[in-house]
This record gives sequence, C-alpha cells and structure tokens, in this order.
Amino acid sequence: MEFSTQTSASLHQIKTAALGVGVFAEGILSPAAELIDRASNGAVSAAVKAEFKGKPNTHLVLRNLPGVKAERIILVGLGAQEEYKAATHTQAQACLASYCLKVDLKEAVSALASIDCKGTTLRSRAQDAAVAVCRASYRYTATFSKPEPAPQLSQFLLWTARTQASEAKAGLEQGQAIGNGVNLTRLLADLPGNICTPTYLGKTAKQLAKEFKTLKAEVLERKQIEALKMGSFLSVAKGSDEPPAFIVLRHTPSTKTKHEDGPIVLVGKGLTFDSGGISIKPAGNMDEMKYDMGGAASVLGTMRAIAELNIDREVIAVVASCENMPSGRANKPGDVVTSMSGQTIEILNTDAEGRLVLCDALTYVERFKPAAVIDMATLTGACVVALGHVNSGLFSTDDALADELLQAGKQTGDTAWRMPMDDAYQEQLRSNFADMANIGGPPAGSVTAACFLARFAKAYRWAHLDIAGTAWRGGKDKGATGRPVPMLVQYLLNQCR
Repeated sequence: MEFSTQTSASLHQIKTAALGVGVFAEGILSPAAELIDRASNGAVSAAVKAEFKGKPNTHLVLRNLPGVKAERIILVGLGAQEEYKAATHTQAQACLASYCLKVDLKEAVSALASIDCKGTTLRSRAQDAAVAVCRASYRYTATFSKPEPAPQLSQFLLWTARTQASEAKAGLEQGQAIGNGVNLTRLLADLPGNICTPTYLGKTAKQLAKEFKTLKAEVLERKQIEALKMGSFLSVAKGSDEPPAFIVLRHTPSTKTKHEDGPIVLVGKGLTFDSGGISIKPAGNMDEMKYDMGGAASVLGTMRAIAELNIDREVIAVVASCENMPSGRANKPGDVVTSMSGQTIEILNTDAEGRLVLCDALTYVERFKPAAVIDMATLTGACVVALGHVNSGLFSTDDALADELLQAGKQTGDTAWRMPMDDAYQEQLRSNFADMANIGGPPAGSVTAACFLARFAKAYRWAHLDIAGTAWRGGKDKGATGRPVPMLVQYLLNQCR
C-alpha cells in the first residue's frame, strides 16, 4: 500500500474513488465538509439534516455530487465536537478505511487529519491514520484451503496544505511502519500452535534479518541453552516434543551512532502453546493459549517496524520460546529448579511458567549492559481481572522509564496503567525449600508475578508489561490485536529525539 499526501487546495476538484470528510454530532460540518457542501450547492448539509447524526463509527456515502469530481463523498461521524480527541480521529480513519476495503476500492483520499484535535499534531494524526488503515487491511488467510482474496487499498492519501506536506509524510511513514509491525504481530499470534512453533519464530527472526540490513539474528538451540545453564527455561521446555528456541535479534542502525547508555533491550515471552502443564488448564477456551506467545510476537513486530524506519538507536530483542505441555518429563508441582542466575525456584504451579522462561532471559541480557530492559508477556489472568482489556499492566522499578512508557502509550492510544511493586509483596513468594516460589497465591497475582521477575532484573533499568488482557480478543471476534507494538515503537522513537 502506498501512503502519500494530496495537496490540492480545491478539494472538490480531486478525482478519486472516495473522499472522506468529517461530520460532528448535531450536523456540524468539519471545514473540509463545508468546502464540499459549498461546491455541491448544499448537498452535504441536506443529507446530514435528513439522515446522518454524526455519531462515532458511522458513515454515510454520497455519490456523484454536483460540482464534485470525487466519485463518492464519505461522511464520517466524529461525535460531539467538544469531545473530539485523538482516539476519535483514529476511529474515524479506521471507519473510512473499513468502508473502502469492504467495497473493494483501490484508492481513497482522507481529509480527516486536517481537523485540529487537542493534544495532537498533524504528524501524529497522520501517523495514527496510517496505523488505522494498516489495521483495517489485515486479513487472516494462512490456514484456509481457499481463502477469499483480501481487498487492498493500493493508495491512501491525506489531504493537507502544501506547506504541511512534509510533516504529514513523516507521520505517514512512521505510521505505516508501525502498522506493518502490528500486522506481523497479529499474524504470528493468530497462527495455530502446530504451525507457529518455537522453530517457526526463529525462522521468522532470520527472515526479518534477510529483509532488513540493520537486523542480525541468532537462534540458540537446546544444547546451547543448556550450556548457558538456563535451568528454569529448560524445565518448562522439557515437557514438550517441540524443541525450544532462544532468539536474539539485534538492530544496529546504519548511522552507527553509539549511545553511551548502551542498547535498549526488549524481551518477549514465547510460549507458542500453554496447556498449563501438569497444572492443566480447563478445556474451555484453551485454544486461545496459542496467544501465549503474544509477547514474543510483539517483540518481533516492533523490530520489524524500527528496522523499516532505521531508527538511530541500537535495540536488541530477546525471545525465549517453547511449549508448556504435560508429559512424563514435564515439571511437577513441588519440583525445584535452578535458574541461570543461580537462584533456585520451587514450582508450586506449572501453569505459572511464563516467569520461569522470562527469568533466564532477564539474566541473559545483562551481558549487553543495557540502558533499559522492557519485557512483555501474556503473564497473568489476574491482570485481566484488574484492568480488563483496555490497559496493559505496567510494572517498573524505575519511575522515569515507567513515565516514558506511559507517555508513549498515551501518544498512540496503546495505553497502560502502572501497578504497584511494594517490597511487602515479595513475602508472598517465600518458599520453605528454595530461594523463592514461582507463585504467591491468589491475592495480587499480577503484582507478585512482576515481583518475581524483578529479582532477576536488578542490574539495569527495567519495566514489565503484562499484556494478558490486551494482546488478543476472545469470543466470536477472536484475534490478535498487535499490542503493545505502537507503544513500544513510539517509546523507541522518543528515545531518538
């Protein structure tokens, strides 16, 4: 898909299959809609008065208006003018794109980004538009025998003043890269566990390294992982016939600017299927446990986006990937394992396996002397209970890092909520037979999981994102969301400014 700008001052003279303009509630026309209304002798205001309320996520199609060269004018609802904000703008762009894709149009022009919106710039609105269009264009077809051809917009243009074209183009470029990263994340997560295995994730990392010159991939296999003494990670992997993979994907910018603070490291939980192990999960909705590699998928999607943008910062992604299955070799409740750090762990519940995988990855990344480490994982159902499906859970021992991530989330609409990590919670992880237990009981389950990880992340600035409630949707609309790729890419872009 090509994203660009349309700088013609005469909006009604633009020849295109579809031109999107905004309408606020109570029939208030946006400036672009007013231009079309004047050119068409009041056709827009008449249609709005007769049948369009301007509610968010609604649209009305007007065809062949007099004095207008666009084949269709798409009136997109914006809601109340005083409540118009970045999220509403993004929703409006997605509504326009969804219509164009539904009727299989190949091109569209949007005037929606020209509407001023509190707390945004034209660049940020252009970025949000491109992300929204990429999201709308995603179709999962990988495992259908005869998939229907996915409709594609060949060209999506933003109408803007000529003096603002460069700003809009910069936003579109960033948004397209983020959107491509989001859609890679969604595809990896949506693939079934018998296809998207740890080996498959390793091959994906290597393929990204072939596609982008700034990326270099290394995939460690079982013997190499054993040599590193990752006893905690391997204890989870041993229950499955699928071999584990420890993936390291490094982005080195072509500018070769070296930051004194060291690289930023992203760590992803890569459980390509989580049965719960011996502490097996209920059968209902267990199919959704293919999404337990959502953290790994988002790490790879983020790396794709930053490589496309060639951001001027060294970033290293680490993915610890395996399956958690019940077998004669699997972990048993009461087993004690030794992590790469040398700390011992009593496994009270084999379904609390993500932290057993991540803790060795967090120890491994010390060798990079990182400026910051951010891990992301579909870690706890408790986080879903606490925050639902709106905010990811953010845990950090560093206030500045937490604030930077929260800000990036607000900028992109990929929001998080900071959760507590008081030392008093650590007492729940006390074990009579090891340095720590892998669970702390039902109270504050997402907090104690983060406290567990914090024991392995003392050598650097660290944050943990629990994305169990935000990485995918269940039910009839089951599918991956691509979060928290937008937040992570925006955070990394902000570090380059």
